[in-house]
Amino acid sequence: MLHQQTMEKLADLRLSAMARALTEQLEQPAAAALSFEERFGLLVDREWEVRQQRRLATRLKRAQLKQATACVEDIDFHHPRELDRQVTLDLLAGHWIRGKRNLIITGATGLGKTWLACAFADKACRDGHTAIYKKAQRLTFELTLARADGTYLKMLSQLAKADLLILDDWGLSPLDGQAQHDILDVIDDRVGTRSTLVTSQLPVAKWHGTVTDPTVADALLDRLVHAAVKIHLKGESLRKPKQKEETHASKGTNEN
Repeated sequence: MLHQQTMEKLADLRLSAMARALTEQLEQPAAAALSFEERFGLLVDREWEVRQQRRLATRLKRAQLKQATACVEDIDFHHPRELDRQVTLDLLAGHWIRGKRNLIITGATGLGKTWLACAFADKACRDGHTAIYKKAQRLTFELTLARADGTYLKMLSQLAKADLLILDDWGLSPLDGQAQHDILDVIDDRVGTRSTLVTSQLPVAKWHGTVTDPTVADALLDRLVHAAVKIHLKGESLRKPKQKEETHASKGTNEN
């Protein structure tokens, strides 16, 4: 009877993982040899672990990563694309996000820029940070719609709160008209407070020409590029003929 009352109270407190762990302890004779503090610690650990898993699942769902299965453990350092291992390992430590720095990944199509960006975002989420993935061109469209329906400031606020914002495929189309000012609003809100990760087929030196207003271009590049960590990929595309893909897969990586 006392056990049932305890279980009901745990359920009322929404401590379901702790309740399951308690039931398991009661069914395992070996648990009786543990001290009260040890048994209680195990119950608390179970509840904490389950809640951490739920929070991570929520962060990943809200991030809406294009490459949902990308993870840093699968990064391929063997493929010839000049991905510096030490720079990458330093990034995995997360200092750039805690330091509110930006990360820029450039290189030709097929070198895994989007995959890498999503892998870094996945790691950030696992480290307790929030992330949002956006195609740069689609974001300008969403901001235009937000202006039209009166939710522009709300959208800016949501983007500003994310610890990491990914802008994928920067520079595929020119930034002009109101769109360039909208993107500047997004970036301006994040300077010194949050990190932004940008991928682009264009080298940084050519970004200025993708923004029609030179003054806005100067402001954007100053905010995005200053003190940013830069990765420039070169080499063969990861999208290879089948034979090469099978050889690459034998190395134990899922990256593509």
